[in-house]
Amino acid sequence: MTPDLTLDSRPVAGILWMLAAGLCFVVMTALVKSMGQGMHPIQSAFLRYLFGIVFLLPALRQILSARLTRRHWTIFGVRGAIHSVGVMLWFFAMTQIPLAEVTAMNYLTPVYVSLGAALFLGEKLAARRITAIFVALVGAAIILRPGFREVSPGHLAMLGTTLTLGGSYLLAKVAVDDLSPAVVVAHLSVWVTVAMIPFAVAVWQTPTWHQVAVLFTIACFATAGHYFMTLALKAAPVAVTQPVTFLQLIWATLLGALVFGEGIDPWVIAGGTLILASVSFITWREAVLKRRQITPPSIAPKL
Repeated sequence: MTPDLTLDSRPVAGILWMLAAGLCFVVMTALVKSMGQGMHPIQSAFLRYLFGIVFLLPALRQILSARLTRRHWTIFGVRGAIHSVGVMLWFFAMTQIPLAEVTAMNYLTPVYVSLGAALFLGEKLAARRITAIFVALVGAAIILRPGFREVSPGHLAMLGTTLTLGGSYLLAKVAVDDLSPAVVVAHLSVWVTVAMIPFAVAVWQTPTWHQVAVLFTIACFATAGHYFMTLALKAAPVAVTQPVTFLQLIWATLLGALVFGEGIDPWVIAGGTLILASVSFITWREAVLKRRQITPPSIAPKL
């Protein structure tokens, strides 16, 4: 049994848009990596989000006209605080561990979302989903290999990143029930920027024009990636487009090896493949059973 394709579905277009989104996200990640130790990762994270606010201007009227309740403000505030922690951890991890490991471990986020949806939102956790989650955790263990190699602060930071971003997406799932996605995304950008101000001030060093240019470029690629991802999801079902995100791991591995001189670790590829396979299975089952989606439509790094 296969997921239904609507009359308007364009699988090839969806796959191509998702390929473009994946390339944007990998380039964004590589640019963050290129910043190296030249700027504190917290300051880098803050400036990336600050520059990203520029891209909210086209939706400004829709943002200001949204009717927000106290519940919405609470959700946005909590989500902004949680997401800002995840973003800072991710920028730190980028300075500590290879690109391929960051990309592979990032695939864990939808797994945490699936668990959180069952624990906090009352979603059903069927046996197949439990098995898929277990397989994903095995994949994470293969990547980390505790006891066989040192688990660095970068690895722990990535575990924290995926956990906090998972919590952020669960809150987004609640918010989009009665607000437009544009409003939810816009408030995330603003709240994360505000939440990181005191942390950025504590480590602030005047950036060079080169660093400013690189960070603005990062914001551009991140925005383009989200836009292309949206086009992909409009063109084809999630079950069609999500497996394409596996290429991000391949591209990240090649970039790490060719540009940053990082070794190619087959254990990381194997673990990342297991995690992605489990997430893709969860998404496919949701499409087959025509349930309301739990797993985020893309496992690209939404940073």
